[in-house]
Amino acid sequence: MQLKQENILIVDDDINILELLQRHLQSWNYHTYKAVSVKEAVQILRDTKIDLLVTDLKMPEIDGFELIKFVSEHYPKLPKLVVTGYPSVQDSLAAIKSGVVEYLTKPFTKNELKKAIDKSMSTHTSATTDTAFAEVGAETKKSKAYSEIIGNSEKIREVIQIIERVKDNKATIFIKGESGTGKELVARAIHYQGKFSRAPFIAVNCGGIPENLLEAELFGYTKGAFTGAEKNRHGFFQAANGGTIFLDEIGNASTAVQSRLLRVLQEKEVVKVGSQKAEKVDIRIIAATNSDLKEMIKKETFREDLYYRLTVVEIEVAPLRERKADINLLVDKFLFKYGVEYKDGFVKISPEASAILERYDWPGNIRELENVIQRAVIMCDKIINVKHLPDSLKLNLEFPEDSLLPLKEMEKRYIQKVLRVTNNNKTKAAEILGIDRKTIRLKLSE
Repeated sequence: MQLKQENILIVDDDINILELLQRHLQSWNYHTYKAVSVKEAVQILRDTKIDLLVTDLKMPEIDGFELIKFVSEHYPKLPKLVVTGYPSVQDSLAAIKSGVVEYLTKPFTKNELKKAIDKSMSTHTSATTDTAFAEVGAETKKSKAYSEIIGNSEKIREVIQIIERVKDNKATIFIKGESGTGKELVARAIHYQGKFSRAPFIAVNCGGIPENLLEAELFGYTKGAFTGAEKNRHGFFQAANGGTIFLDEIGNASTAVQSRLLRVLQEKEVVKVGSQKAEKVDIRIIAATNSDLKEMIKKETFREDLYYRLTVVEIEVAPLRERKADINLLVDKFLFKYGVEYKDGFVKISPEASAILERYDWPGNIRELENVIQRAVIMCDKIINVKHLPDSLKLNLEFPEDSLLPLKEMEKRYIQKVLRVTNNNKTKAAEILGIDRKTIRLKLSE
């Protein structure tokens, strides 16, 4: 009788149970793979296409629950069957919640195992379509937005309260926060929500302009001030007169620019490069950085007097990991934005994928979240599932360091791995190992 196409991975630290399960499964003509630890199981999953996972829960070092979580995120369509000798209501509920199809308690009959295997394999067939996932987007969620700022967390409400206090005056404002947290959105909200919204808003990335040009770009220059200055030209400060200038990454400004900026703050006037004449400006300055300016002051790379002039009002924008309550609202915004752009309609997201987004710490903050959603929208049809998310977001199992083993044991394990990858084809295994079939037979007999 021909073997079936399905590959079943059995994971249990009890060798006797492994052998028993393998005999039963082989009697029903399934391909089987065995692992005595979660680490070995993960290696098999990465090397081999598996159609069903059969695992124990209680195992040393890393238990079966961690394996189930890992499989649920990295191989979401792979059905899971738990076989355990330590049954409990809590374990049963936790396993089912993690996506386990069947739950068998040791000892079990061959017939009970067959029914559980058949049910699990039938679930595998029915779970191959995207419609198997619930659609979170089917529920209408009310998005909380202030200007372009999305969120309803305590951290965001604090930011909005400060914006309401400062939006109608021209006090100097300093915004600090990690890269990608939305500092420019806060600056724009201050300007456009206030009474000066009809005046110019000029955003300048001080880190994106070469140091030798930043001074001229900010303050303007006169004809002949330097090579290439063929006429008088206003800078960003004159362009923003009457409104707001936003100086992003102010920590990158040179000492010369810092000195000129201090004069603007103190005297409310600008002197062009190559000129002695001061020009009055009526302007609100908002500065921002992700650098530690206090540390830069200690190293004498940033002026202390300028720091205190800039920080009349401070606003700290929290990183996304500290405002996870806002993640779903931000996801909705990006789903709509990129759904319309790429799919001509709203794209939904499954609960499992949504849970991974909420759990992740987002070192790149909102910018990283937006990139992930943009890519997922492109890769999906109408529903974002776990498979559309990058592996870096998913559960990563940390295994203990391997103890130092004798060379013969290392050789044995490597031969077993090669045989596993080649489906026990000794000719192919011998080719990979660089030995002949006679040698591999000898080593197997040992």
